Amino acid sequence: MNIKVLDTTLRDGEQTPGVSLTPKEKLRIANKLDEIKVDYIEAGSAITSEGERQSIKEITRQGFNAEILSFSRPLTVDIDYCLDCDVDGVNLVVPTSELHITDKLNTDFENLLELSNNAVDYCKDHGLIVELSAEDASRSGVDFLKSVFDNAIDHGADRVCVCDTVGILTPDTSYDLFSQFRDLSVPIACHCHNDFGLAVANTLSAIKGGASEIHTTINGIGERAGNTSFEECVVSIDRLLPEFSTEVKINEIYDISKLVARLTGVYIQPNKAIVGENAFAHESGIHSDGIIKNSATYEPMTPELVGRKRKFVIGKHMGTHGLNNRLKELGLDVDKNQLQQICDNIKVLADKGKTVTDVDLQVIADNVLEIDHEDRIRLDEVTIVSGNKVMPTASVKITVDDEEILNAGVGLGPVDAAINALKSLDIFKDIDLIEYHVDSITGGTDAFIDVIIKLQKGDKVVSARGTEPDIINASVKAYVAGVNRLLRD
Repeated sequence: MNIKVLDTTLRDGEQTPGVSLTPKEKLRIANKLDEIKVDYIEAGSAITSEGERQSIKEITRQGFNAEILSFSRPLTVDIDYCLDCDVDGVNLVVPTSELHITDKLNTDFENLLELSNNAVDYCKDHGLIVELSAEDASRSGVDFLKSVFDNAIDHGADRVCVCDTVGILTPDTSYDLFSQFRDLSVPIACHCHNDFGLAVANTLSAIKGGASEIHTTINGIGERAGNTSFEECVVSIDRLLPEFSTEVKINEIYDISKLVARLTGVYIQPNKAIVGENAFAHESGIHSDGIIKNSATYEPMTPELVGRKRKFVIGKHMGTHGLNNRLKELGLDVDKNQLQQICDNIKVLADKGKTVTDVDLQVIADNVLEIDHEDRIRLDEVTIVSGNKVMPTASVKITVDDEEILNAGVGLGPVDAAINALKSLDIFKDIDLIEYHVDSITGGTDAFIDVIIKLQKGDKVVSARGTEPDIINASVKAYVAGVNRLLRD
């Protein structure tokens, strides 16, 4: 059975505190949603503002294959704004719990039912597709909920939706609730919130109970604890519910996850299922060994399924099999004794709380293999002059192939000046600094500074680091170390 996907990242997802997307950003997300074959896109809420309406109009102009909807209350003014945006349909949200009807709307059940029916009539009279969503349905009386749905269907509603607005369902109660609507003559959708961390589980149970459509947001963003996670739910349907499927291009899930994270600024936790940076990362020796022999031993799916790549993390839990695999990727061949020695040295560093990078691994391996890497460049001295009214100036003294060289340079700051003093020398030409990152690894004004850089020469890219209390010395040492690596390679 095919399950339809309505994505509400651009409406419910944007209600995440601190998130406000520009029209261009919304269009980029909508374009990607359509590209990966989401069935329905809730582009926003037309009543919200003029800017929101412009965003929705820009999306509807694109001629996407996906059905484009706007959120709407059961009010003529809302629906008119939706019509002005030329959407295909509306997500007509009607409160159905006693709490919402009496305390929020200050009305009664009969008036609410009339309001709902009139709104559906108005939408259908104006050619709109209608999905009627029962707000707070999980705290509504089932008999009244059925009455709202039956009336809406009689008045022409195309789909209906049960909303677990405050996330109180459990997998069991979700299944039981949706099972009571199996005999409806139109598709029923499930809209869950994640207040108790059960949104995905409840959505999957709703599908088993009879739902044929799900509402999701990319990365599960949304107000409070968020909504049903698009990537977790879609992949779970594909891998865990063999009798159900979606049309979504699963191998592009990671791309859209990263896109939404960048545009919204909402951080993805490293251990988040499917799209977290650690989702396909292995450090444990037992796990790494199993993965190398057969990935199914410790992975329920291949990372390629969702557009990812597997990675082995260097650390104290890493075993020799995973370490040997990483060393081979770095072009290093070691024997059994050398491998064990490298592994032991890594554990010593990791026990001190140090993150072991590829650069560290390369140095450790070089020392164990007793490879004689004579550095052509040695840094002897760095002197800086800088102040409010003084152009930052640096002089450096280095030894290149046993020849002592003194040079100077200026820059926007002292680090820039020191690097420029080196870059103007012949041996540093054709080497580009492509990444520069600084971390304070201890506290206080005497903190140690960890500078990590990436350098490129031709098609060769290397990383290097320098750790010093002085950011200038750390930066220059990292730069010289990286250039030595490039020249050596």
